[in-house]
Amino acid sequence: MSTALRTTAYGTGGGLLVTPAEPGDLSGVEPKELLDLLAEAGFLLLRGFGTDMASFTDLVQRTSTSTTLDPARDFYSEVAQKVDAGLGEVGLHTENGNSPFRSHLAWFFCEKAAADGSQTTVCDGYRVWDELAEPVRTAFRGQDIVYSRHVAEPQWRAMAHHLTGRPAEEIAVEELVGLAASLPGTEVTPEADGGVRYSFRTPAAGATLFGERVSFANSILGPSFNYEKPRITFADGSELSEELLAAVTATTGALTEDLDWADGDVAVIDNTRVMHGRRAITDPRRTIYNALSFVDPVAA
Repeated sequence: MSTALRTTAYGTGGGLLVTPAEPGDLSGVEPKELLDLLAEAGFLLLRGFGTDMASFTDLVQRTSTSTTLDPARDFYSEVAQKVDAGLGEVGLHTENGNSPFRSHLAWFFCEKAAADGSQTTVCDGYRVWDELAEPVRTAFRGQDIVYSRHVAEPQWRAMAHHLTGRPAEEIAVEELVGLAASLPGTEVTPEADGGVRYSFRTPAAGATLFGERVSFANSILGPSFNYEKPRITFADGSELSEELLAAVTATTGALTEDLDWADGDVAVIDNTRVMHGRRAITDPRRTIYNALSFVDPVAA
């Protein structure tokens, strides 16, 4: 039996708080209804469904065509990995947005909420693009951005294992180079230490999973907790100026909202539209898991 949903506005943008209209759990949440709500809202906070890891995993799998991962994190179910990026504040970003593996959706399950602070932050790229000054929009319309960085051998082998399903030690770096060549905007160059340097070219703003409206959703302000911090330039090799980054920081800062977690909450974020980050963790008992997935764009 499907669970009837009640929605109320969350924050000052399009986000929605979703609760069961009558007692019910996540097993009754219909994927199509969830995606229809997400298409309008950009992010959803599901509360009051008595969520545990099993029901969270089931909802992700029922809604998605496939899932992906960060090879540097540990798994806690078939889809869930623990959010473990230290205790400091985390800048706005889209998950895997500095690589060709950006997922459609980013999911979060709060097993244990912090006693205070430690909120996840969200920022709607539709609103950001609309509010950015025209000279800033002109700069990002003019050309793509490029992320580039060194990836150590154990890290690229872990990713190659995930992509191919083959034992990591059996994969030659030439295979990774060939795989990268098949991914739009991606180049991989072997380095003497066994690692590789990759570059990934992509627009800073563009269409989303659910439509053609332009969203400023990227990872130019984001973290690199498990990896080397990437160098970010425009496609012609020029730097993003301090003035440009300051303008982006000011606009996103004014539009950033907090997700104030409660035990058992689930958040679903359109990872092609809405950036997310985190306030500094003031309660280390906070326990949150995430999952990354793809959906059928036609069905969505």
